[in-house]
Amino acid sequence: MGDDLIEKALGLLCDKYIFPEKAAEAAAVIRAKRAAGAYADLGEAELGEQLTADLAEVCADKHLRVRPREEDLREALTEEQMIAAYVQQLRRNNHGIARVERLDGNVGYLDLRQIPDASAGGRAIAAAMELVTHTSALIVDLRKNRGGAPNGVIFWTSYFFPDDETHLNDIYDGASGRTRQFWSLAHLPGERYLDRPVYVLTSDVTFSAGEEFCYNLQTQKRATLIGATTRGGAHPTEFFPLSATMEITVPIARAVNPVTGTNWEGIGVVPDVEVPAGEAFGYAYEKALRHVLATGTSATVLEEARAALPASG
Repeated sequence: MGDDLIEKALGLLCDKYIFPEKAAEAAAVIRAKRAAGAYADLGEAELGEQLTADLAEVCADKHLRVRPREEDLREALTEEQMIAAYVQQLRRNNHGIARVERLDGNVGYLDLRQIPDASAGGRAIAAAMELVTHTSALIVDLRKNRGGAPNGVIFWTSYFFPDDETHLNDIYDGASGRTRQFWSLAHLPGERYLDRPVYVLTSDVTFSAGEEFCYNLQTQKRATLIGATTRGGAHPTEFFPLSATMEITVPIARAVNPVTGTNWEGIGVVPDVEVPAGEAFGYAYEKALRHVLATGTSATVLEEARAALPASG
């Protein structure tokens, strides 16, 4: 079983990986190690860990992993079944939206743990934005966000731009050799969030699509990033089952930001204000409250902001 799993993984690696030369090099290294007995007598989970470590030595790509499949995905082996299981999973975890709140001082707060595909999560994203649309400043907490779908990032971040004229990201697809441009959307459900500050909280857990969310807003100077440098994974990925219980995730494309001409792969997104991740919320909330006190006109909101300020740090 181990040899079959390894060969299937290497076949997918060489066929799909965005960097074919690296794939061939990694496959040669792993085959040599297998011939030397490096993977003998390893259980599936241990084998996945060792293969992932060996792939990392050659490719240094945090998206490239061999790992156990999640329990609720193990019956999904075809592409159609995997999509259906993914949609069900999104519904169960509220499309990654862990918390939406109006904080004292009329500051909006979004805790986003995942970025859903826009076709599945668009209504939930719009509903979350509707609940913060009249706040005076917004905190978007991505400290526990481990990724998701690029089109979901575009849907979310389009709310922070006035029209469809902001070029947010490009993705180069390895299989076709084509580059797809991603621009802010011309139409969104509900109101856009304009002319008010946005603070994005980051940590060393923030990954993949969560990082793109950060990078898109930072390069367009539309948000202030506060926290720790993110994990550093910029390659859109597909999941391929190796068996009912194991899978390989293979990067099949790479992001190219239109402002910087590059991405955050391997280095992470460096926040504008570096503070320990655990202190990021307090720092951002204080900045938001001070903005409210400097610009607000509602006596009730100003009173809330003054009362909240001493506890915000």
